[in-house]
Amino acid sequence: MSFPLSPRARSGPRRRSLLAAAPAALLVAGCSAGSGGPGTAAARPSAEERARARAARDSRALAERYDAVLAAHPKLAAQLRPLRADVVRHTEAFEAGAARSPKPSVSPGPSASASAVTAPSSSPSATVPVTEKDALAQLVAEERRIADRRAEELLTAPAELARLLASVSAAGAAHVYLLTEAGR
Repeated sequence: MSFPLSPRARSGPRRRSLLAAAPAALLVAGCSAGSGGPGTAAARPSAEERARARAARDSRALAERYDAVLAAHPKLAAQLRPLRADVVRHTEAFEAGAARSPKPSVSPGPSASASAVTAPSSSPSATVPVTEKDALAQLVAEERRIADRRAEELLTAPAELARLLASVSAAGAAHVYLLTEAGR
């Protein structure tokens, strides 16, 4: 005759051991939830910081484009220098906003970026058309592309960044108009 197993004869962990181990398991799980330790959440840039960094990069690249056109066509200096100066101010505005952010920024600091913006570019990607009219048309296309992107981004950006994007996008549209008029 076989006897039924008593409740004491269960296999597996006991309730007391589970209750004692649960807090330790939660503590271990909570500490290892982040992939890189306690500072990783602060190291990841927010959507606003990424948008600011992208806008600053676009402005730096545009300033480099202006530098390349100015180097290839010095006769356009009177028309292009004020527009280039605006682009440099736009870069500084985007970077200044990133510097005010409470989280550490991924973009380079103002001192490194200021030298990058003011120094003429010698990159091979900055090919400038031979004629002044074509060089201006290239600047128009670049200004328009960047202004359109910023106009799209301001729809999802936080309020302060949206205002800055709207202002800089409007300035870009004004640059398109001025460059178009200069090319006629």
